[in-house]
Amino acid sequence: MIRLNELKLPLTHAPADLDALVQTTLSVAAADVARVRIFKRSVDARKAALMRVYIVDVELARDDLEQLVLLRCAGDPHVSPTPDMDYRLVGVAPLGASSSVGLRPVVVGFGPCGIFAALLLAQMGFKPIVLERGKTVRERTKDTWDFWRKGVLHPESNVQFGEGGAGTFSDGKLWSQIKDPRYLGRKVMQEFVRAGAPEDILVDAHPHIGTFKLVK
Repeated sequence: MIRLNELKLPLTHAPADLDALVQTTLSVAAADVARVRIFKRSVDARKAALMRVYIVDVELARDDLEQLVLLRCAGDPHVSPTPDMDYRLVGVAPLGASSSVGLRPVVVGFGPCGIFAALLLAQMGFKPIVLERGKTVRERTKDTWDFWRKGVLHPESNVQFGEGGAGTFSDGKLWSQIKDPRYLGRKVMQEFVRAGAPEDILVDAHPHIGTFKLVK
């Protein structure tokens, strides 16, 4: 596939305009384009005319045509092969690891790092044990609201720790992945989507789940 950067269109453009811009940028016919997938979208509001800015991945109808287009656009910094963004597990659990107590890894803390450490270990076939001093997110939500609304602090259950970690009650904004050359953050976004987050977080330049959805 071919990645195109900095494709700009008016904020209220028609969906077909993006396909047309892709064809013009690559100098190919509509029949030559098999699929256009939006990788990232944002809004450029620096000027009076607001622009929608896209990064897209383009699949052409023929592999040989893709190579020809890449060769023809070799000097264009906004045209390149689509990078490999697939996440690959670093290993798999040895036989019996899911049932043997001695082979079960221990994850201390169930904040963001603990959640994804446990998730990846489980995906590798381990059966991790998670230790967390705080309460479940539902219980700590009540305790946290007690503090915010009534000034009542629960020393063992508050905004600082418990299921979800200290960021559970943030506004739900996510890391933008600007400095993420290995696309590790994309794996996190995909897991959020599998858990019920809106698919838009995969393409929005400033992804946002929302506090209440994050708690869910």
